[in-house]
Amino acid sequence: MKDTGQIVIYSRKSKFTGKGESIENQIEMCKQYIRLHFGEKEANRVLVYEDEGFSGGNLERPQFKKMMAEAKEKKFQAIVVYRLDRISRNIGDFAKLIEKLNGMKIDFISIKEQFDTSSPMGRAMMYISSVFSQLERETIAERIRDNMHELSKTGRWLGGIPPTGYRSESISSVTIDGKTKRACKLKAIPEEISLVKLIFDKFLETGSLTKTETYLLQNGYTTKNGKQFTRFTIKGLLSNPVYMIADEFAYTYLKEKNVDLFSDESEFDGVHGIMAYNRTLQQPGKANQLKPMEEWIVSVGKHEGIIEGATWVKVQRLLERNKSKSYKKPRSNVALLSGLLICGNCGDYMRPKVSQRVNTKGEFIYSYMCSTKERSKSHICNMKNCNGNILDADIIEQLKSLSEDHSDFFRQLERSKRVLMGDRQEYDNEIAQLKSKVSENDDEIKGLVSALGKASGTPTEDYIMEQINELHNKGQSLKRRLAELEELTSSNAWSEIEFNLLAQMLATFKNTVDEMTVEQKRAAIRAIVKQIIWDGKEAHVVLFGSDYEYEFPETPVGIGQIVSKNGEKENFDVAAEEGNAEPLREYSK
Repeated sequence: MKDTGQIVIYSRKSKFTGKGESIENQIEMCKQYIRLHFGEKEANRVLVYEDEGFSGGNLERPQFKKMMAEAKEKKFQAIVVYRLDRISRNIGDFAKLIEKLNGMKIDFISIKEQFDTSSPMGRAMMYISSVFSQLERETIAERIRDNMHELSKTGRWLGGIPPTGYRSESISSVTIDGKTKRACKLKAIPEEISLVKLIFDKFLETGSLTKTETYLLQNGYTTKNGKQFTRFTIKGLLSNPVYMIADEFAYTYLKEKNVDLFSDESEFDGVHGIMAYNRTLQQPGKANQLKPMEEWIVSVGKHEGIIEGATWVKVQRLLERNKSKSYKKPRSNVALLSGLLICGNCGDYMRPKVSQRVNTKGEFIYSYMCSTKERSKSHICNMKNCNGNILDADIIEQLKSLSEDHSDFFRQLERSKRVLMGDRQEYDNEIAQLKSKVSENDDEIKGLVSALGKASGTPTEDYIMEQINELHNKGQSLKRRLAELEELTSSNAWSEIEFNLLAQMLATFKNTVDEMTVEQKRAAIRAIVKQIIWDGKEAHVVLFGSDYEYEFPETPVGIGQIVSKNGEKENFDVAAEEGNAEPLREYSK
């Protein structure tokens, strides 16, 4: 490469682990390479583009796209990366990229593989290496799928939490050479089987997940883990093929859906259930996603089915029909207290509900309703709705009065900052550790799955399967905790600079609040307020740093009160009647 023009560095890492080839390490190694080959001056003036938290499976990355946009403007002459796959793991994308860079006369250097596209040999070797890298990945993926095919032929349960209606049971068999093989199958739990049948019947009767949920809540039915049913858990149960009886109708349906079927039609005996492997896409920190049925690997299981094929398919079509219905977007989303307002009766969150009426200001009238009350149709919780327009306005007024006393106000801000930043640092550390553990756990499973093919039919196979099951359960637990922490930190994801800027804005809150956007008002409230509890007549507002704890009463009682900045209570009336948009109210100190 000619020693002219700007040199840039590109670095990428799919997830933060705190060790290994981090973004910083990649950049430093690239700088050392540039320093060695092009001199100190070039190393000191390099441009750096970095994407962290993005996969190499495609080129949809913000900093990468920015780099390529600036490449078109001839802003630099060479791109240096630590390793080839930092740019892309896809041979098609990579080939197009190199062709595009060549057309713009921009060189590409990968220091790990020592490839340099400024020479013909470098370009050839880079293509060859990229082809072999992709071949290796595809071979591993194919090997994993082949192993899943072999496992599916057995129709056994591979581990994890059994679905509602079943428990896992260990079974043994003796091979032709006298070896004992152990596996697991699902065994029915009669009382849970009855519940599964009830859920299917109720959904077919109502045609609605919401109505089915309400029925289950009103009648005290709970999940396998003792939690209340939600629409999501009900849908997951209804769409699980494990309950479908392997009959003629089931066989026809699965063939129509082009699943990878590993059982003959003769095995569909009208008794056993269906086992579907490779059914979900599992990603750390995210809810599992269902894969298209074409990717499922399906066989007849060792367990007994519950729901006839025709009935199960009818339920799937109802679910699809409901999914296709248009979602009615709320007319307005100006509520300020979502995620902060808690029902004082049951402890669930209260959500805004927008009506079709407007108040004298021309604003849509909205109320806050307890989520459990809504889902159970007032059977489990009958908390009185709270007028959202009035409560939001009252909270803003309290913040205005709070900001008038600058010394007390900034002391409260410091308390909030210590709580938020202190918790965030601990959470960030735990998140980093969890991501590292999840990655290591996934790598161990991949290694064991690769070894499983070689150990097929040997005593080692059972041992490897046991290890895979243990690691799978461990991974699921880690991912659940990771998802909880990421959800928790996302609501308070402020840097110190952002918090300080917010503090400056709050210092003039009284004079500027009317000009703020809804998002700015929400941020202002969340910088001061930890939570708000509504008991039907009063709003208990708890500020950060306060040791006040609300005692959930059996029945809502009392008059309106707010917990002040020093933990003492200040009384004020709050109109609770839905639709009473302009009540008379007085505040008393």
